[in-house]
Amino acid sequence: MPGPLRNGRVPVGAVVTRREVATVAGDPITVPAAGGLTHLQFRRFAGCPVCHLNLRSVIRRGDEIEAAGVCEVVVFHSSADELRRYADGLPPVVVADPEKRLYTEFGVEASRRALLDPRAWLPVVRAVLHSLRSVVRHRRPLPPTNPDGGSLGLPADFLLAGDGRVLAVHYGRHVDDQWSVDQILRLARENHA
Repeated sequence: MPGPLRNGRVPVGAVVTRREVATVAGDPITVPAAGGLTHLQFRRFAGCPVCHLNLRSVIRRGDEIEAAGVCEVVVFHSSADELRRYADGLPPVVVADPEKRLYTEFGVEASRRALLDPRAWLPVVRAVLHSLRSVVRHRRPLPPTNPDGGSLGLPADFLLAGDGRVLAVHYGRHVDDQWSVDQILRLARENHA
């Protein structure tokens, strides 16, 4: 459990209790990782076109992220079965949280502004077009039209030290407002012990 929430959110400097969670593959992992840094990222639902487009950059640059001493953990508010349908487009460490327990614990919320913010419109169109291309080319499943947990979730990013200290936090204001790989790498350099 994080330290005291400020306005329902986890502040920098709070301490997160180490816990074991299961990945979609069924493997247990410890969050935060005992050594190095953990980038705990909260995304929306399985098949979310915007989430998957962003996560492609994380996958492409995974070697850089790992070399920077960062363990990536991605949380979705979908079931493990639903996430497995999209597994080929996801990073290796994905956690299903359909009851949104971690979302609640970390103050990650849903809001209409996830899709209504004008800054989200172009990224949504770009991601949907990319997703449709992938469906046609690779016979991937279509994104759900009415996903479990809803489609109004906002992303959030946390950089955690091995001892559980929250080193950096970003609560997204719209669907495409999450850290880029360059931001993750910069924060890792700034916060590496």
